Amino acid sequence: MTKKVINTDKAPAAIGTYSQAVKAGNVVYLSGQIPLVPETMELVEPFEEQVHQVFKNLSAVCEAAGGSLDEISKLNIFMLDLSHFATVNDIMSQYFSQPYPARAAIGVKELPKGADIEMDAIMTLDEG
Repeated sequence: MTKKVINTDKAPAAIGTYSQAVKAGNVVYLSGQIPLVPETMELVEPFEEQVHQVFKNLSAVCEAAGGSLDEISKLNIFMLDLSHFATVNDIMSQYFSQPYPARAAIGVKELPKGADIEMDAIMTLDEG
């Protein structure tokens, strides 16, 4: 199966040896997105804006791959402070409708660039 690299300037550039996403067949594996503004590569604040920025970044990569957030089948959320769980749920409801993706929310010690949140995802596109 051929792998295709997905890249867009509407999401932050990769800051390491990885691609923004890789498409294999009809499945797209989206790398972790932190709340960087693509044009400046600066972190946004406060936490609520970080969550919105991550969803905007994920959305841009989904669109570059020919899909949208609605086609995400698995979402992983990494947070420094799990007390923000309800805030993430509230903001997530603004970006997703049912059926919601499968999801994990994981507390971590540290994230790149001092971010408070990071998300990665798996998107499944229609085969047609």
